[in-house]
Amino acid sequence: MPPRRDADFNISDDSEPEDDELDEDYNASRTIRTKGKGKGKGKELGAYAWEASYKRSWDTVQEDEAGSLQAAVQDLVARSKRRRCACSWGDAPIRRTIIRHMMFLVDLSTAMMDRDMRPSRFDLTLSYAREFVSEWFDQNPLGQMGVVGMRNGVGERIGDMSGNPQDVLKCFLDKTLLEPAGEPSLQNSIEMARASMNHLPTHSSREILIIFGSLTTVDPGNLLDTVDACVRDQIRISIVALSAEMKVCRDMCERTGGVFGVALNEGHYKDLLFELVPPPADKSPVSRLAAQAGEGQSELMQMGFPTRLPATAPPSLCVCHSRLRSEGYICPRCNSKVCDVPTDCDICGLMIVSSPHLARSYHHLFPAPAYKAVLELDGKEASACHACSLPFPTTARAPLQTEEGMSPHGRYRCPKCKHDFDAECDLFVHDVLHVCPGCG
Repeated sequence: MPPRRDADFNISDDSEPEDDELDEDYNASRTIRTKGKGKGKGKELGAYAWEASYKRSWDTVQEDEAGSLQAAVQDLVARSKRRRCACSWGDAPIRRTIIRHMMFLVDLSTAMMDRDMRPSRFDLTLSYAREFVSEWFDQNPLGQMGVVGMRNGVGERIGDMSGNPQDVLKCFLDKTLLEPAGEPSLQNSIEMARASMNHLPTHSSREILIIFGSLTTVDPGNLLDTVDACVRDQIRISIVALSAEMKVCRDMCERTGGVFGVALNEGHYKDLLFELVPPPADKSPVSRLAAQAGEGQSELMQMGFPTRLPATAPPSLCVCHSRLRSEGYICPRCNSKVCDVPTDCDICGLMIVSSPHLARSYHHLFPAPAYKAVLELDGKEASACHACSLPFPTTARAPLQTEEGMSPHGRYRCPKCKHDFDAECDLFVHDVLHVCPGCG
């Protein structure tokens, strides 16, 4: 290590150094210190992880004229909403798979009892899992989900693949059946999830979502062989880690086309989880799609729209649970009775869906256009929001960062119909309505 030069630190005795000068001196000393490391390597080391996330957060909160922090807090909340939505709202439609099959793998090892996330990792995961399942089925009505637990070195099937959100939510209601114990096993759990999706058709997506809180895994064999099998079966693996990043987990997600993230706190944990709610983009080779289009080929699938039986119908046995009940749906091909839709008929294998479910899935293929923040006014704008008719603020707020997509006037304009909307209506249109009121 070369000796530290005195010229790098010019600090007088009669005055204290400024923060900017200390930062520059510290960065200069790090550059000098890292030049001599490694043989034949011209790559300089960057900042540590905790240094990269360091921000002067006290400068972003400013008081208004009355000395209140309410306006600053509202700006911070609005920025977080816009930052979350900017990642999911695109300008162009993307080829997506609307028929999804997901296996939800939850870590139930002793590492989930840590209290670095309040009240504990286990309790917080159960709470977020319930919200995630409800939101996932709301955005993907044609999807199906199963639940697998990882504890004591094995994978435990907690819930079978089902298209009914109530059946999946029941898996997270009883905490006594999900008590953490032992160590997790990624290989055993992934193999169980892969075996549950072997029979699925190729036109649907196969996904595995893993909530992993441990730093170890107890596997009977080579985990990389299981990853190779998932790549062959076109299974996408996504992991949300609660402890730290492990190379095997990141490589697993990158090879299968999934998403990997490490939760920094409770809010970041929820953001990482809910980013997996929209259907993933179809990464099929462009050459294969172009060849099919040139030959006039298309991948078609058969669906059946069932007949719903009312509660006053005579009781009969269903083919899915062999239970005697009045309500249900009749398969249009084999006239078998099933309890809920969407599902696959156990007799003829036909996919049974309802027309409202199919219509609700179209917004992923034809999304509403992303609204643009209005930074300057020319005097010809409307005085009220086009959706809720509430007036816009007459005075502009403090200058905000334009890269975050924030408007100082509280206006967000549709690029097609040129109507202005406020922030709340912007979120409602893209999160719930999925149709622009001005364009419709």
